[in-house]
Amino acid sequence: MYKLLDSIKDSWPFIRERLYQYALLIRLNRPVGIFLLLWPTLWGLWIAGEGFPNINVFIVFILGVFVMRSAGCVLNDIADKRFDTFVLRTRTRPLAAGKITSIEALIVAISLIFIAFLLVLSMNALTIQLSLFAVILAGVYPFTKRHTYLPQFFLGLTFGWSIPMAFAAQTNTVPKIAWLLLVANILWSVVYDTIYAMVDREEDLKIGVKSTAILFDDADRIIIAIIQALVLITLIVVGRQLKLDYNYFTSLGVAACFFLYQLHLIWDRKPKECMRAFINNNWVGLSIFIGIFLNYF
Repeated sequence: MYKLLDSIKDSWPFIRERLYQYALLIRLNRPVGIFLLLWPTLWGLWIAGEGFPNINVFIVFILGVFVMRSAGCVLNDIADKRFDTFVLRTRTRPLAAGKITSIEALIVAISLIFIAFLLVLSMNALTIQLSLFAVILAGVYPFTKRHTYLPQFFLGLTFGWSIPMAFAAQTNTVPKIAWLLLVANILWSVVYDTIYAMVDREEDLKIGVKSTAILFDDADRIIIAIIQALVLITLIVVGRQLKLDYNYFTSLGVAACFFLYQLHLIWDRKPKECMRAFINNNWVGLSIFIGIFLNYF
């Protein structure tokens, strides 16, 4: 027993370092991605449950958000290992920096996906079927930036797929309103991920990585503003169809103010300001959820 404790004590610096690198690999140091996936999931859960989502479904989806976002980060780093070394912002990531091997990263990704699969097994058959498509989306998305200028749309579909899954888990059906909410999330994802891609646009052009930031070119700010308006219009339609109250529509007004602030930040296309605008989208998702929550409350 003492020998075992001594062995663990001697190995602890190595173990601590590996755990730290794994934490960086799944972006625990950058939790904004978790929230950008969490908010639309909560939109779906609260609307599907009419303000009272099933507690078991709620717990499974909260854990699923964390696990699948982490798995997505690892899969993205595996796919982008060759590119990340050429981008200033990403070259220090554990896989790109050589602090974690590709095999280690793959084991972490498979382990996380397995955990997510165990979680979804407690749901109904429709939710399980939809989850299989979610795994496919998570695996395909990292490669879309090599072959298309629209990876942001694929990200929106991947992040937003939790919405029809939430309805399926809560009601065992996926109504039209769930797909409309998914459309709103896809549009919103294009907004914030285009802003995110603006941070690395010059370096992405050099290494051949594609994005909507490159596709939109000098019209990026105007197109982002148009898509922001489409997000709000889609959410207004959602609110009218569900007959939500003034709390919800007030939250959309707050979200609109955040959108205007983001346009102000990105107007000169300075990377640091674009990153601030990207992170600010957490407040957009939160404000909309608060409106939905208060409506049912």
